[in-house]
Order: sequence, then structure tokens, then C-alpha cells
Amino acid sequence: MNVNKIKIFLEMIKFEHTIFALPFAFLGAILGNVLIEGTFPTLMEWVWITLAMVGARTAAMSLNRLIDANIDRANPRTETRAIPAGLLSKVEVLVFTALSFLLLFYSAYQLNELAMYLLPIAVFFLVIYSYTKRFTWLCHVVLGITIGLAPLGGWVGATGTLTIDAFLLFLGVVFWIAGFDIIYATQDADYDREVKLFSIPSRFGIAKSLMIARAFHIVAFLFFASLIFTTSLGYIYAFGVLVSGLIMTYEHSLVSAKDLSKLNVAFFTMNGILSIVMFIFTLGDILL
Repeated sequence: MNVNKIKIFLEMIKFEHTIFALPFAFLGAILGNVLIEGTFPTLMEWVWITLAMVGARTAAMSLNRLIDANIDRANPRTETRAIPAGLLSKVEVLVFTALSFLLLFYSAYQLNELAMYLLPIAVFFLVIYSYTKRFTWLCHVVLGITIGLAPLGGWVGATGTLTIDAFLLFLGVVFWIAGFDIIYATQDADYDREVKLFSIPSRFGIAKSLMIARAFHIVAFLFFASLIFTTSLGYIYAFGVLVSGLIMTYEHSLVSAKDLSKLNVAFFTMNGILSIVMFIFTLGDILL
């Protein structure tokens, strides 16, 4: 497989969007290790957590493109993706998927026993998400759970334990991801309704869906803020949560039921910034 094919594959899975989840995986690793052991993760823990995250996200996205190939081919918005456009074959994507899962499995094995025990749960959500739009409009929440496993995975990878604080962080990410996925899905509301695919926008309409997304983001903000009261995190982390809340507020100001023209800015730019902000301010609070 040549270099050009690899470039096409990385573009297909939007590898740069790893920025949504990776900072939260690092946040979970640092926060868990500091709270439980009073130290930062070791160098090798950083390495294996990073590789596990890359493997998990790459496997999930490539599998999603493989499972949705026929849907993408029929949707004018997605017909130019790699598989429908014939730039990659299904066999080639399947090979990439298998290699990504192997990277995830080996990385988890290198971390600790709990990471291995919990791996089947992670794999279940990585696989099932791609099918959920066929039978439930709660597919956005399933995606939130799937990406929310990033901070849980980082926490487990670094500490070999799970605590209530890890689950509060997890739930914050769940509702944050689900909220912005609802916003993203508004652009396919009519198409999904026409071909009987399930989503909150196709079920409730764009206006109500944007209200649901706002409610989800309020819940996400409250879960992020709750860590101020359950951990030793202080005012620097609290300021980071406040900034994240303002980012989500701004994100919603960019879109409306009558104007979705700035949807890509709201989805990609703002959410990438939010994940970095949460990581930087959490790290700053721990260091200072």
C-alpha cells in the first residue's frame, strides 16, 4: 500500500479530529495519577495511552466508513468520501481497521490488567456506534459514550483503577460530544428522514434539536464543574471550565434553525479549542 493511499486513508478518517478526544485522554491520565498516586504518569504510560487512543479512534472511524459506505454513496454530502469515490477499496479499509484494533489491543496489554479487562466494553461501543443510526435517534449519545471512553481509558491506563471522579469526567465528555454531534447532524436531517435513518434532527426537527443540544451542553458544563467539588482542583481549573462554557455558548450562537452556514466552524474549530482549553487549565491547576 503506497504513501498516497495512506494519505487518502488519513483524510477519510479525519485523523486531525483526534484532537477532540486525545486531550481528554491525557487529562484523565494526569488527573487520575495525581489524585491517586500523587505523581504524573510515566513516559511509557504516556506512549501506550497515546497509541491506544490512536488505535481506537482509527479503528472506529475506518469501520464507520466501511459500514456506512452505501449510505455515504447515496448522500450528496458524502458521496465523494474515499470508499464511495473508489479511492480506497473496502478490503484496504478493512486491513487498516484490523491493524488499528491490533494496535489498541497491544497498547492496552502493555498498560495494566484492568485496561485489558475493560477492553471488550470499549470495542463493543467502537463497533456498535456505526449501526445505531439504523435503529435509534439516541445514536448521538452512543457516540458520546464511545468518545467519553477516552478520559476513562486514560485514567485506567495510568492508574489501573476507576473512581467516581473518573465517571464525572466521562459524563461531561459524553454530553459535550452528544451535544455537538446533534448540531452536526442537522445538516443531514432531511436526508436521514427520507431514507429512514435515525437522528435527533430527523426525529424532532432542527429547531428542537438545537434546543436539545443546548441542554446537553449545560449538563456537560455541570459535570465538568462538579470536579471542583469532588477533587482538589481549584480556581485555575474552574476558570478553564468557565471558558469551556463560554466556548459552547459561542458555538450555539453560530447556528440557528434558519442558518447553518457556520456549522463547520461551530463543529470543528470550537470543539477542538474546547478540548485543548480543558487540558491546559487542568494541567495548569495541577502544576500551580
